[in-house]
Amino acid sequence: MREKVILICEECLSRNYTVNRNILNKNTRMVIKKFCKKCNKHTIHKETK
Repeated sequence: MREKVILICEECLSRNYTVNRNILNKNTRMVIKKFCKKCNKHTIHKETK
């Protein structure tokens, strides 16, 4: 099973990405460095609540 997760930029707080994650690996929040269109640079994106 997989669930849909929304990633939010740490700098501008915009919700840029939606990804699927495995429900069995749900012990911590997902943290990925991705490109933000508003900041126009690579920033850290975290999983929303």
